Amino acid sequence: MQSSEIRRAFLDYFKARGHVQVPSLPLVPAGDPTLLFTGAGMVQFKPYFMGLAEPPAKRLSSVQKVFRATDLDEAGDTSHLTFFEMMGNFSVGDYFKDQAIDWAWDFLTNVCKLEPEKLRITIYLDDEVAHDAWIKQGVPEERIYRYGEDQNYWFSGDVGPCGPDSEIFYDFGPQPDCDDCEPAHDGHRRFLEIWNLVFMMLYQHEDGTRTELPTKNIDTGSGLERMAAALNGSPDVYMTDLFKPSIEMIEGLTGRRYGDEPGADRAFRVVAEHARALSFLIADGVSPSNEGRGYVLRRVLRRAGYFGRSLGLTG
Repeated sequence: MQSSEIRRAFLDYFKARGHVQVPSLPLVPAGDPTLLFTGAGMVQFKPYFMGLAEPPAKRLSSVQKVFRATDLDEAGDTSHLTFFEMMGNFSVGDYFKDQAIDWAWDFLTNVCKLEPEKLRITIYLDDEVAHDAWIKQGVPEERIYRYGEDQNYWFSGDVGPCGPDSEIFYDFGPQPDCDDCEPAHDGHRRFLEIWNLVFMMLYQHEDGTRTELPTKNIDTGSGLERMAAALNGSPDVYMTDLFKPSIEMIEGLTGRRYGDEPGADRAFRVVAEHARALSFLIADGVSPSNEGRGYVLRRVLRRAGYFGRSLGLTG
């Protein structure tokens, strides 16, 4: 499946299950001074989860363009991006854990045709409801991992809606840097997170205390680039149709080949990733400056220039 097919399949799947498709927000969110950028698919749904506004429907879906400056230093490995597309299905007080898990598993195994034995599941430590829901899908106990708040709890910010989550990872099999390991181990290419199901039912206050939201909600996010990588059978998102044209252009400009020089591959990825991120940031009205969003854009531009020069790009 090409990226356009994945987008369409995702939206069609949830449309058939009563979800109203909502357009993507710009990367510069309006009306939320707490955010520099739209950093998650749920940003435009926060007022619905908090009971501050009436949603257009209780079931919603979107493919949201996202920018995360927090991933800037990691961008350049084979899976982290500053700009990406987040596919998501959302429930505002309608369905909850069992239904979200059932649909995610059905979409991955029956629509995308991913092999069930290649999928690994993580859940919050004491979430027995999610555990039992995954068991019902046929996931064996040994492929379900329990982690604490640092791994399986999602926050929309220091203040705002939050809740435990369950993540789905694709297992590419033993790798040179990771043979006997598990999804929580970072810095390797064996496991790739492809979907996060957030059971958003609490609100975190400034003092760190949490209270229940008006309704129990579902907020999911599946990175298009990572889903494409899993369907392509490669842990490298740059080997998908979303990045291959950029990689090939850099090859043409430098006379070097991606994959031939391990030391240069990171530079290829940074230039390709940042060029795409910069294009979308500028298109959504961000321009270079010494503060705020403009300063982030300058950081991305400088980093792209640094790695570009290491490849011989000087124009």
